[in-house]
Amino acid sequence: MPPGRANVISFAPLLAMVTMAFLWLDNMQAFIEYLDTISMPADSCRLFHGRGGHFMGSGHLCLDWFDPVLLLTSFRELSDQELANLHQDLECFWTRVAAPRPFNLVYQYRAGGQTQTRLLAGEVPERHVVTENGCQFLVHLLRGQNHGLFLDMRGGRKWVKQHSQGKRVLNLFAYTCGFSVAAMAGGAQAVINMDMAKGALSVGKQNHQLNGFVKGVSFLGHDIFNSWGKLRKLGPYDLIIADPPSNQKGSFVATKDYRRLLRKLPELLTSEGELLLCLNAPELSTQFLQDQVASAAPELEYLQRLANPPVFADVDEERSLKVLKYRKPAAE
Repeated sequence: MPPGRANVISFAPLLAMVTMAFLWLDNMQAFIEYLDTISMPADSCRLFHGRGGHFMGSGHLCLDWFDPVLLLTSFRELSDQELANLHQDLECFWTRVAAPRPFNLVYQYRAGGQTQTRLLAGEVPERHVVTENGCQFLVHLLRGQNHGLFLDMRGGRKWVKQHSQGKRVLNLFAYTCGFSVAAMAGGAQAVINMDMAKGALSVGKQNHQLNGFVKGVSFLGHDIFNSWGKLRKLGPYDLIIADPPSNQKGSFVATKDYRRLLRKLPELLTSEGELLLCLNAPELSTQFLQDQVASAAPELEYLQRLANPPVFADVDEERSLKVLKYRKPAAE
């Protein structure tokens, strides 16, 4: 063997490790640096939103806080070493901001319609209740992509809470009834929740019970498109909220179903009643939704687009959540 050859071979694994370490720092530095700026909030919220495109090298990562658990989500597959490094960085972050509280960490990987979720540290409460803007909600971090509370809709729920006093509210595609809880907390006279997913509505009922809202709330586990007669009979409504899935076969596909929905909504509104239309489809713009309204319900008056929570800022805001407010003009 030539002189020095053995040394070259022995240092090869070390060189590879050093190279990987530098690549890790290069790819994840934005996330690591951002952790140093975060303090722990009382309410559930997103802490880091790489998906917005503002953090080079960390666009696949999101970090959420569902007290007492951190949820790390990656939209690309992480190597075992990458995940171990992130785990270590988050543990250091936790020691800085929340020690001596126990460190609880759930990791979720999403890609191609598939989801893998596992507990990396600590534990998740068997009955996991979190808070937002004075309200309580049940969440479930270890089951599927949807955790029971969509954090990007925080601003929408806040607006509903502030504008529901004395109103009759219709909450379409209610899921676990976050909007309804917010409306009742804001003094709504009554809220009707409709969603064909009865399991989600069951969680919604528990959310209302958690907050002491028993009277004045209804739950209808029906297909909206087959229930217009019932909704007309129970109406009219001062505020209607429509937060449909953007592309869920058998339920709602925005490109073909939003127009169908909009044709029916004006007749359900009171004079000067308001309508909150939601769209969470990065490929569909605000203009798409405005065009749908102009085509199917031209009598509705556009008022504004509600702002998303600042942490969800996107380099292209047209890719982020759209929440548009409309009003039915006063009767002549």
